[in-house]
Amino acid sequence: MDVTYKVKRGEFKAVENVSLNIKKGEFICLIGPSGCGKTTTLYAIAGLNPISNGTILLDSTAIRGPGAERGMVFQKDSVFPWLTVAQNVAYGLKIKKSPKNEIVSTVKHYLEMVGLWDSRSLYPRELSGGMRKRVDLARAFANDPEILLMDEPFGSLDAMTKESLQVSILKLWEETHKTVVFVTHDVEEALFLSQHTIVMIGPPGRIRYTMDVPFEYPRNLRIKINPKFLEYRARLINQLVK
Repeated sequence: MDVTYKVKRGEFKAVENVSLNIKKGEFICLIGPSGCGKTTTLYAIAGLNPISNGTILLDSTAIRGPGAERGMVFQKDSVFPWLTVAQNVAYGLKIKKSPKNEIVSTVKHYLEMVGLWDSRSLYPRELSGGMRKRVDLARAFANDPEILLMDEPFGSLDAMTKESLQVSILKLWEETHKTVVFVTHDVEEALFLSQHTIVMIGPPGRIRYTMDVPFEYPRNLRIKINPKFLEYRARLINQLVK
């Protein structure tokens, strides 16, 4: 897959010859420096970025634009400020005209999963940044897409909140086994979350290295001080600084 943009002085190739084979239910992290094409690749999978060469397939069907089978979680909050926590999580289900009892039970389930059931009647202005991101996660999983695409969703959070949300997303993934493609700058985050971590460099963006992460699930934060974890972290850093 290639992605080329027309610019004032000609063309800019953002991504070149990126090829990924992601199996159903896998948790994949894309990592690399700014400008290496991680987000461009993610947006291409989402159908938000047209590609200039190649094909992106989902179950043998070419992706030509956004679709309900792909959910997106952005770095910036995307909660609706005029809706409560529960109404935000229910929004997509209502658009799909899901039965009312199903909406109620689904919202309750996912808000309990992310620890926000007791905050269900609050508005986003009454929440911390970490809590708003939990709403984003609950809504994304409640919509039940086949694939979840996440663009540095925890990048703006403090370290303790980020780690708490890393644990939360793994709980959600282990329950649902959604396919997740997760963009991050954080080496430890990539190792903690993913089954496979893909190092990208650029521009133009291309894949330098793929690491199969050997740690079994469920994972907890203590794994980050495991000598084997630190060894794999060093391997990834070596690939990023070459």
